[in-house]
Amino acid sequence: MASVRKILRRSFLIGSTAIVGGVAFGAYSISRPAANPLSADAGEAALNPFVFIDQSGVTLIAPRAEMGQGVQTTWAALIAEELDVELDAVRVLHGPPAQAYYNSAFGEYMLFGKSYAFSDFQHGLAESLGRSAKLLNLQMTGGSASMRDGFIRMREAGASARETLKEAAARQLGLSRALLSTRNGHVIAPDGTELSYSALAEAAAGLEPIEATLRDPGTWRYLGHSPKRIDIVAKVTGTAEFGVDVRLPGMKFATLRINPKLGGEMRSFDDSAARTMPGVERIVDLGTGIAVVANNTWLAAKAAEAVEIDWGPAPYPADTDAIFAEIEQSFDGWANSRLRNDGDVSDIPADATLVSAEYKVPYLAHANMEPMNATAHFTGDHLEIWCGNQTPVLVQSTCARIAGLESEQVTLHTTYLGGGFGRRAELDFSQYATRLAVAMQGTPVQLTWTREEDMTHDFYRPGALARMRGAVRDGQAIMLDGQVAAQSPIRQLGERLAGLPMAGPDSVLVDGFFNQPYAIPNYRMRGYLADLEVPVGIWRSVGNSYNGFFHDTFLDEMAHAAQADPLEFRLALMRDEHAPSAGCLEAVREMSGWTGKTPDGVGRGVGFTYSFGTPVAQVIEVVDENGVIRIAKAWIACDMGLALDPGNVQAQMFGGMMYGLSAACFEEITFGGGEVQQLNFPDYPMMRMHTAPEVEVRVLETNSHMGGAGEPGTPPAMPALGNALFDLTGIRARELPFSKTFDLLI
Repeated sequence: MASVRKILRRSFLIGSTAIVGGVAFGAYSISRPAANPLSADAGEAALNPFVFIDQSGVTLIAPRAEMGQGVQTTWAALIAEELDVELDAVRVLHGPPAQAYYNSAFGEYMLFGKSYAFSDFQHGLAESLGRSAKLLNLQMTGGSASMRDGFIRMREAGASARETLKEAAARQLGLSRALLSTRNGHVIAPDGTELSYSALAEAAAGLEPIEATLRDPGTWRYLGHSPKRIDIVAKVTGTAEFGVDVRLPGMKFATLRINPKLGGEMRSFDDSAARTMPGVERIVDLGTGIAVVANNTWLAAKAAEAVEIDWGPAPYPADTDAIFAEIEQSFDGWANSRLRNDGDVSDIPADATLVSAEYKVPYLAHANMEPMNATAHFTGDHLEIWCGNQTPVLVQSTCARIAGLESEQVTLHTTYLGGGFGRRAELDFSQYATRLAVAMQGTPVQLTWTREEDMTHDFYRPGALARMRGAVRDGQAIMLDGQVAAQSPIRQLGERLAGLPMAGPDSVLVDGFFNQPYAIPNYRMRGYLADLEVPVGIWRSVGNSYNGFFHDTFLDEMAHAAQADPLEFRLALMRDEHAPSAGCLEAVREMSGWTGKTPDGVGRGVGFTYSFGTPVAQVIEVVDENGVIRIAKAWIACDMGLALDPGNVQAQMFGGMMYGLSAACFEEITFGGGEVQQLNFPDYPMMRMHTAPEVEVRVLETNSHMGGAGEPGTPPAMPALGNALFDLTGIRARELPFSKTFDLLI
C-alpha cells in the first residue's frame, strides 16, 4: 500500500484481508463531497467509502474504532437492513484515515445551550454543522456519537447499493428495475431468476450510484433487536487482533521511560549498565525520556529500569494540595462561562431556606486494561503503523511529520482497542513509536508501555471543585447558583492534536452543570478555568463526570432541606421541563419499588444526569454488612430516543455505571514531588466482580432525537451512590472517592 489514495491496487487491503473484484457504495453529502479514499485498478471499482460488494460478499468499511461498544455490529446491521443480506454475512474492516470518514454527529457539540430543549431547527443546524466536520478531518470515535453519525449515512449507503445492483441486473435481464426484488444477497426477477450481488458487482461498478428511499422501520429484521455481535467469536477464541497482538517478521520490542514530572525535561541519562544486558539492542533518546529496544518486551522493561536518568522539575505545583489550591484560586477571577443564567439568584424571599455546600473530586486515570502501545515500520519513504486509536487522520498526519513524510506515505492499521475512554484519542503512543521506527529504519518495532508508565503518564480527568448555593420554599427549589473550577481538557486537547488555541466559553467544562432539565426559576451556573499544566484529557463523559456528581448531589441536599422525597423533588422540577427525563425517573421509581423509606442497614439513593442527548436515572442500594458497606443493587433507566440494539444499550449503561461507581468508590490520582503517586492497580483499585451490584436496566424510547449510549451511564452513578450512603449513614460525603469516608467492600 503506497498511499491512502491507492489503497486499492488490484485489491483493497486492510491488514491481511483483501477485497477483490468488487464495487463500493456509500453515502455522504455536503456542498462538495469528500474525496473517496479508495481507488482501484482495471476490473475493480470503488465508488464510495463504506460498502464493498466483491467476489467474497459484502464488506462494511467502518471508520469508527471498535473498543467494546459494539459499533461494528450495529453499523453492519444498518447496512444489512437496506441491502437485504444476512448480518453474519457482512464482513467489517476498519477504514483508513480519510476525510470522507468524518464524524457528522459532532455538530451538536458546536452549539451552546440546553440540548434537551433544542428545537427541530437547532437539531437541523447541528446536522449542518456536523457536515462541516469533514473540513476539519474529524474522523474520531468519541462523544457517544457513532450511532447518531451512522444511522442515516449507513442506511443510505446500503439502499444506494441495493438499487444500483438492481439496476445492473435490470440491464442484464432486459427488465425494469421496478420489477426486481432483493433477498439474501441476490437480485430476484419475477420468474425466479436470481443473480448474486457478487456476480453483479463489476457491472454495477460502471453505473452512477442511485439514490434510494430508505425502508420503513416496520420491515427491520435486526435494528431494534439484539443480534449476536459479529466480533464475539474472534474475541472469545483469542483471534481478535488488538494493538499488543501485532506480530511482524523481524519485529523488535521496546518500552520507554518518560519524565515522571510531567512536562519536565530530561537533563541527562547514563545507559551504560543497560547496554550490557543480554537481549538489549539499542537505547534511543526521545528528548523527554528514553526507549529501550530488545528481543522481547520484558527484557526491554528490565533494561529501561537500569538506565540512570536525571529528570527536570514539573511545570506545575509539586503536590496535590498545592494543585487544588491553584484550582480554588480560579474562583477569584472572571467566570469563563455563564451558560445558564435564568431569573435572579439574588432575589430570594426572606422565608426561603438557604442551602450551601462545597465539593471536590480528584484527578483520575483512564486505566485501560490494554496499556498504551503501537507498532511502526519505517522504510525511508514509507511508514506503516498498527495501533488502537480514536483519531486516525490525526495519527497519520502527525506521524508523517515526525518521519519527514507526506500523509499519503503513511499507512495506518486501526486494531481493536483494549479500552479507549478518550485516552486513545491522544497521539503520544503513536508518536513515540514513530520516533523509534525512524531510529530503527528497516526494522518493525513494537513499543509497549509498562503499566506503571501508562498510569503515571496519562492525560487525566481533571480534578475539580464546586461551590453551590440554593434555596427552597414550600418543598420546592426556587434558586440554584453553582460554580465549578477545573482545568480544561478540551483546550489542552485542541492544542496537542491540532495546535489550535481555543477561546470563548468552554461548554465542556460545565457540561452536566448548566444543561440539566430542571425548571428552577432562578438558575445560574458558572465555569472557571484553572490555569495549570497538569496534562488532562477527555475521560468517559468528560465534564459530566464531575458535574453530574456536583449538581445532583446538591439537588439531593436541597430535597432534604425541603423535607421532600428526593426522587419526587426532582420529578416536580422536571415533568414540565423535559418529559423523557421525567420518564426515566418514573421508571427507576417503579423498577426499584422506591418508597423513600428504607429499613435499618439499607440505604437507597437516586441520581440523574442528562448527557450526550440521553437522560439517565439510577437508583443505587447499599447494605451494611458487619460494618462494611456493599453496593447490593442498581436500577438504571435511559431514553436515547431510538435504541438500534437494546441489548447493547443495556450493556453500555451497565458498563458506564460500573466505570462511574469504580471512580466514586476508590479511584484517585495524587501528586508528590511533581510525580503521580499511583503506579498500578494495587494503588488504583477498581470495582471487582464480587463488589458489583445486581443490575436491572430499562431502555425507553420516547426521546424525539437519538442520544448516545457509551458515556451517559457514568455520571449519575456517582451521586446515586453518595445519596445512598447518606441514606444509610446520615453522613454527607462531598469529596470523592467515598473510600476516604466510608469502609467500602473492596
